Amino acid sequence: MDRFKVTKKVGIIGIIGNIFLLVIKAVVGIIAKSQSMIADAANSASDIFASTMTAIGNKIASEPSDEDHNFGHGKAEYIFSLIISISMIVLSLKILYDSAFSVINKNIADFSWPLIVVCAITIITKLALYFYTRVVSKKVHNILIEANMKDHRNDCIVTSFTLLSIILGMFKIYWVDGIVGIGISIWIFYTGAKIFIDSYNVLMDRSIDENTKEKISECIKSYPEIKEAVSLYTIPTGYKYIVVITIALDGSLDTFKSHEIADKLQHKIEKEFEEVDMAIVHVEPTKSNKK
Repeated sequence: MDRFKVTKKVGIIGIIGNIFLLVIKAVVGIIAKSQSMIADAANSASDIFASTMTAIGNKIASEPSDEDHNFGHGKAEYIFSLIISISMIVLSLKILYDSAFSVINKNIADFSWPLIVVCAITIITKLALYFYTRVVSKKVHNILIEANMKDHRNDCIVTSFTLLSIILGMFKIYWVDGIVGIGISIWIFYTGAKIFIDSYNVLMDRSIDENTKEKISECIKSYPEIKEAVSLYTIPTGYKYIVVITIALDGSLDTFKSHEIADKLQHKIEKEFEEVDMAIVHVEPTKSNKK
């Protein structure tokens, strides 16, 4: 299964679903003067932008390595994720301002059954998208698909709270509407900040996690010929890493034997660790213990 084609399909389906939700939320929210529904519509707009950026980033990331990009274009996913995160943070601040203004000025949202219907449609649509991406995510390991899956799940929660504020409006409890809008803005900000940090770490060449690094070290120790792992560095190329290792071997070994050990270690690491795109093994001769 081609992970890039699958990610593209997930992105397109997400765009179509969110455009549909944006239209009905915006129309009904404006007519009913519901701040939480308008905030929910803005959330759908950000989802459309995010899905579009995901599709573009995925397209660039799928390009093979070339003379100008020796290790491929994998980091494109994280560059576009950074753009998505910034747009989400800006959007959350705008929603926060509008919702706080609504609470302070005691704006009243008119209750209407269309709001209930829109919430129900949104929850059903997002649940369907969630289960679809969940099934795909189990078949294809891709951070973008996992992010989409979590986003659909979170939207179900957000819209459920919007539904609660609308129902309370029927009992003349109007202040909840603005409070829910504030809650949605905080949620969008949190999600945007998390995406920003994750993307930033990859773009700044953050090392692979310590657990995986320790397992790679254990893999190196499984070769009795290797006297020492002199150094172990990792460089992210996107969702995978390049592992650069320097090993110390007996200096009395001939060149062929030294490179044979290095090649075996390289292939073993690339085969056993899904996170590793490429392993580069350098050999450093050391003095023999033989007298």
